[in-house]
Amino acid sequence: MSLMETTGAAVPARDDSDPEPFGPGSLMWDSIGLYSSALAGSCAFILQSMHPAIGTVVDQLSSFRTDPVGRARRSFASVQTWVYGGRTAIEEGKRLREMHKPLSAVDENGQRHHALSGEPWAWVHLTGFYAAVASARYFALEPLDEESEQQVFDEFMHLGRILQVPSRLIPATIDEYWTYFDAMVADTLVPHRVAHHVLDNMDKVPPTVPPLLRPALAPLAMSTGRLGRFVTIGTLPEAAREKLGLTWTPADERRLRRVGQTIARTTPLLPERVRYMPIAYRAREAARAQQRLDRALATRPL
Repeated sequence: MSLMETTGAAVPARDDSDPEPFGPGSLMWDSIGLYSSALAGSCAFILQSMHPAIGTVVDQLSSFRTDPVGRARRSFASVQTWVYGGRTAIEEGKRLREMHKPLSAVDENGQRHHALSGEPWAWVHLTGFYAAVASARYFALEPLDEESEQQVFDEFMHLGRILQVPSRLIPATIDEYWTYFDAMVADTLVPHRVAHHVLDNMDKVPPTVPPLLRPALAPLAMSTGRLGRFVTIGTLPEAAREKLGLTWTPADERRLRRVGQTIARTTPLLPERVRYMPIAYRAREAARAQQRLDRALATRPL
């Protein structure tokens, strides 16, 4: 899941070396499009913004302050496209690379950061595996078993190819991933003001809402935003919370697990159209229609 904002741009041509897109049968196909998955995905945004390079570029070049809802919608649509877009997923990966090529910014220490530098580009992608594990830990009926965790890992590393993350920066094993992840949190991430801004404004009415509507929407923004902030803080690794100066008590942990289990038990009871975000739902619907067509063609009279 990417904090980097997406905008319209020309789509590069297909290349014979392109990786295969995701489809039915993958764990990502069944999980990434769930609204409940997006709950844990917010922690990935915070982890990304704590990287000095990402935080600097986003701070100076993103619309996350002036149009947070629009930026979030575009980012989530991009993430959904990676998994459910078929050939468009491959094109989206190329488009993002092209879009970020000219983006760079200078931090308060005079250091220039480029959006396409290998380490931050890889970090944006690799925070997704952490978020997937956290999502299963809190918002699924059962945490990932060893086999499922390996499959999710393999699929996320394949997603790295779609997003054109340099292969040298993709961990080869789960153990290697956690060694890398813990070192990044401990040695590279900082309490960046972008991360604090995102957390502090989760329960605020977006600035794009007309003034006349703001008083009416304030209670809704406060209640949903506080829940989102609570979940985001709770799903962050402890070391990242400490860097941001955030408190998290055993009582908070118990409450988050109760909330998570309520969501886990309720989600399967909802209609698919309500469980999944629009792109994911339409892709799943289209895949079933294609399967029905394939069966009809396979059994047609000859």
